[in-house]
Amino acid sequence: MSSLRKWATPLALLAAILVLWMEIPITEVRPETLGGDSLRSIVTVAFWILAIVVVALLFGDRTSADATVVEVEGPAFTRYLFGNTRAGLFWLPIRLFLGFAWIEASLHKITGTGWLDGGAALKGFWTAVVVVPDKGRPPVSYEWYRDFINFLLSNHSETWFAPLIAFGELAVGVGLVFGVLTGAAAFFGALMNMSFLLAGSASTNPVLFTFAIGLMLAWRVAGYYGVDRYLLPMLGTPWRAKVVTHPVAAGSTS
Repeated sequence: MSSLRKWATPLALLAAILVLWMEIPITEVRPETLGGDSLRSIVTVAFWILAIVVVALLFGDRTSADATVVEVEGPAFTRYLFGNTRAGLFWLPIRLFLGFAWIEASLHKITGTGWLDGGAALKGFWTAVVVVPDKGRPPVSYEWYRDFINFLLSNHSETWFAPLIAFGELAVGVGLVFGVLTGAAAFFGALMNMSFLLAGSASTNPVLFTFAIGLMLAWRVAGYYGVDRYLLPMLGTPWRAKVVTHPVAAGSTS
């Protein structure tokens, strides 16, 4: 892995160049102008492949000797907010707000119709958002996400995807309320928020997504006033047993 690690920087730079090429304000030099939608699709796939490779290389770098060295210190307040257990009191009401919001949304689906009885409600939502109007912006701005939803529709995936969403929301809500793997629960909540936003549904998703990002950054302490206070140390992170120090005896070389 050490021989491959050196490729992380150039590959990341190449990925950045591809993004610049796709999003540059000069329309004449964009891939879709030079080679049509097929060229843009190729560039998009190339970017994601590079991104995955870079993440894999950086993940392998976590075991290097200097991986734990902090090269850029953060402000004292952010270190306190995201790394001090006393800051868990700040994140507690945010946790509860998000958790009960997800539980309420899940119970509405579980006890209602169109979700656990075939997914008709989800199918109707997907069918509406993939429509491209003659004028104005479509609900789904990104072509790749519209293709993804169309793929799900063509395979009748609403039959299993709807229950997955309903019970996934319940799991996220319970995890946040009780502080069980708070960072992971917030991540999957944010993932659902982003999915709804990509599908053109704003609703409360921007607020929930913003709060979820905060909980993800504070994953070490956000659930301290909850199950994570005991669960995370059992899993080996992030707290360790206190180091017991003994005074060095006079004349000792140890």
